[in-house]
Amino acid sequence: MAEYEKKVRNILKQYKCTFVRHGKGDHDIWYSPITSRHITVDTKIKSRHTANAIMKQSGINYKF
Repeated sequence: MAEYEKKVRNILKQYKCTFVRHGKGDHDIWYSPITSRHITVDTKIKSRHTANAIMKQSGINYKF
């Protein structure tokens, strides 16, 4: 299985999304300036569908 966590974080940083804080369990909270919303990012993303959902929530047009 592919690990998407590092790729997702790098793409979020490229689009000026910022890390806000650690959430519950193994989740982190990020802020997207594109949508002006907070996004929950899992630290162990193993599914391409989850990675794509995070990109969609952040307003970034990127598909894995």
